[in-house]
Amino acid sequence: MWFCGKDGFLSIVEKDCAADELLVRARVKAHIEAYFPAATIERTPGAHRDYLYRAKVKRTEVAERMAAYVMDELNADNFKNSVTDMKLHTAYMGVWHVMARMQEVPPYSGG
Repeated sequence: MWFCGKDGFLSIVEKDCAADELLVRARVKAHIEAYFPAATIERTPGAHRDYLYRAKVKRTEVAERMAAYVMDELNADNFKNSVTDMKLHTAYMGVWHVMARMQEVPPYSGG
């Protein structure tokens, strides 16, 4: 699952971890730290790794953190405008444009 939050982008998968854990991956270490500050983060460079940073996090902690985000932190009427890190904002705008191409009627086309 990709998680696009105002404080970071995470890829959360069931891979290389125990059954009660999930692997939280990020391209920027601070993104994992923002959502899972107690996690032990590994730097994993290498040709076979697409995310430089990884942390094994208990499934229950991931679920609780995602729920807390929705319940307590998701309060913007425009998600992109809630992202203050300009490098992250630019990345999200790229995702927005790519995903907009999937829509049957282009955004803001009046159709």
